[in-house]
Amino acid sequence: MTTANYKTALIVGAGVGISASVARLLARQGIKVAVAARDAEKLETLAREIGGAAFAVDAAEPAQVARLFEAVSAAIGEPDVVVYNASGRVRGKLVELEPAAVARTLSVSAFGGFLVGQEAARRFLARPVEARGAILFTGASASVKGYAGSAPFAMGKFALRGLAQSMARELAPQGIHVAHFVIDGGVRSAARPEPADKPDSLLDPDAIAESYWHVLTQPRNAWTWEVELRPWVENF
Repeated sequence: MTTANYKTALIVGAGVGISASVARLLARQGIKVAVAARDAEKLETLAREIGGAAFAVDAAEPAQVARLFEAVSAAIGEPDVVVYNASGRVRGKLVELEPAAVARTLSVSAFGGFLVGQEAARRFLARPVEARGAILFTGASASVKGYAGSAPFAMGKFALRGLAQSMARELAPQGIHVAHFVIDGGVRSAARPEPADKPDSLLDPDAIAESYWHVLTQPRNAWTWEVELRPWVENF
């Protein structure tokens, strides 16, 4: 699918950071955007700002994911771009972690990504090759390196990266662009302002969104499946 044909997008796991910046950028490009999260009310302000729609979904529940795609298609049209931004996080010493909390983290970070990616792929494959879209996954530093006290988050993000890589290898030859973004560093926000003495030491969510758009606009003879983004001061 060429960028001129992107008409609708669905962002699952939307919030006030990276996903909001991506939603705004896509809307500026004339794309209708649906945003989804467990608490849809928190997305109403963003939805109004971008002229889009907000939906409630638990991404780890297969029936809810299927209903989400149906609802979005009915409201704004079948998505051409699907972004999975949801993740679960629980921190603590390994021997003290609650198994149920760990299972929930893995369900949101990885299984939810599978469900959303699978539903998007099924719908894309039902279209002519030239009309198939893109599936983007938001990863983290934990996608490639596990930190002490953060095993569940690393487990989920490692799994999501593996999913994205497998999907890219399977689906790219069928005309579906799958890409994974390693967000390696802290992201600037109202709750996490950049230190005055350390300019550009945090990732700017608007700059991250520009990289998502760049991937979406790549010609299919030069697709990438993964991008790493980090501020210039970040060690890696």
